[in-house]
Amino acid sequence: MPRSERSPLLLAGLLAASGVAHFAVPRQFDAVVPRTLPGKPRTWTYASGAAELALAAGVALPRTRKPAALAAAAFFVGVFPANVKMAVDWRNRPAPQKAIAFGRLPLQIPLVLWARGIAKNTEGRA
Repeated sequence: MPRSERSPLLLAGLLAASGVAHFAVPRQFDAVVPRTLPGKPRTWTYASGAAELALAAGVALPRTRKPAALAAAAFFVGVFPANVKMAVDWRNRPAPQKAIAFGRLPLQIPLVLWARGIAKNTEGRA
């Protein structure tokens, strides 16, 4: 299978793994939910995990790939504030943890571009 054909499946796998993690270890995700959001952090954690699982399924299926990939790109932008909160909260932690928290911030850009690229490469296919 050529690399370009594997790309959507790899993104779907990443989204699925993250979605499962939201349900398997929700406490770590609860901690990064911005306090400005209404409701309980656990609700947002589960909603985010469910969204990632739905996006994974959508990206994996050729028929829904383009809209799901565009939605995934928007999702990656939407969760950026949680990554910023994590970086701020972890600014006084040991260097390796701080590096992880701050290193996640620029990683959102390639994730958004990857999802957009999948949507673009899906044009005309169904």
